[in-house]
Amino acid sequence: MLYYLTQRLTDVESAFRVFGYLTLRAILAALTALIISLIVGPWMIRALSTNQIGQRVRDDGPKTHLPKAGTPTMGGALILVAMCASTLLWADLTNRFVWIVLLTTIAFGLIGFWDDYLKLVVGNSRGLIARYKYFWQSVAGLACAIALYVTAKSPAELALHVPFFKSVAVPLGLGYIVITYFVIVGMSNAVNLTDGLD
Repeated sequence: MLYYLTQRLTDVESAFRVFGYLTLRAILAALTALIISLIVGPWMIRALSTNQIGQRVRDDGPKTHLPKAGTPTMGGALILVAMCASTLLWADLTNRFVWIVLLTTIAFGLIGFWDDYLKLVVGNSRGLIARYKYFWQSVAGLACAIALYVTAKSPAELALHVPFFKSVAVPLGLGYIVITYFVIVGMSNAVNLTDGLD
């Protein structure tokens, strides 16, 4: 939204053209997300603590995790709110990549929210069963991969470009969907698993 405002203001003052640079808008989006987190974060932590929405430690986990019991959780909701707000403020909303990434991130955020909801509200320390989590991640990952494939405007977008070799680009065809799916779901699970090992 602010991106479009600055684009209109370029008719009045040419200095507003600086907001057309992606790097500046990325910095401003990161700062906006930080400010939203600093403003909303303390309120959210107080609300979670007041309502006793905190970490439940599994009995079969390491004993070193026992002191974490009761620590406010669901911080992903804060990250999603800050990220979505800053994206909507500073991104070029006519760019299809912005919407595909934003919707995929929200989908994965909803899966995480449902997992936390089952743990905290329902009282199931296991949360969302792994096969259901993987199923919904697969649905979101495939939807993203297919959206990228269908909306590709040139064959170069569906090729594997090898780093350090400018002229090497391997056309993937439908394999693009498979590789994109594995990257999205694989990276999500890699981050999730390492997060659980803290």
